[in-house]
Amino acid sequence: MTSGNVHPEPVERLIDELAKLPGIGRRSAERMTFHLLKATSEDAMRLSVAIKDIKTHVQHCQICSNLTDQQICHICAAPNRDASSVMVVEQPKDMISFEQTGTFKGVYHVLMGRLDPLGGIGPESLTIQSLISRIDDPSNNCRGVKIKEVILGLNPNMEGDSTALYLADQLTDRDVTVTRLARGLPAGSQLEYANSAVLTDAIQGRQPMSPHK
Repeated sequence: MTSGNVHPEPVERLIDELAKLPGIGRRSAERMTFHLLKATSEDAMRLSVAIKDIKTHVQHCQICSNLTDQQICHICAAPNRDASSVMVVEQPKDMISFEQTGTFKGVYHVLMGRLDPLGGIGPESLTIQSLISRIDDPSNNCRGVKIKEVILGLNPNMEGDSTALYLADQLTDRDVTVTRLARGLPAGSQLEYANSAVLTDAIQGRQPMSPHK
């Protein structure tokens, strides 16, 4: 135990690390730590191995940048998905939200963020170039299928709208239809908090996207 700490040093260190996680305060970190102390060694080690595995085995899909433990994610590899229709999302968690609706039968492209000039995030920080490569060269898309439609499934807030307009502008002269989700989604909201019915309506009611609107 170090001077000034109530807990032994290993316990204090784990509390400090857990408290760094999003949404986890000091008290929650303490409860989680003491839960692990009470757990069997096998249970605690399973958590340790799971954390180690996501850092050593999880990577980004070579086609869409989704998270996967293979070179190609299960959606890009699925023979029954419509690879000519690509939904562009900001993060893997947004893709999961759309998948839970069971409505969208196409494939995805994960930008791994959105444009935020004030935060230092420009086009080069996102996977925009690989999206354009998929459109320009079908061999870079799932199963070599030519992309016919790009659906901009970005969050309906200022940064999401700015990113959508930038993408629409970049795709203007390419042989692809660009649409965006219907605005049944509340402005300023996050896709991960929308229910399946709202997302289904947004997908089915998608509209043509113009960079000038």
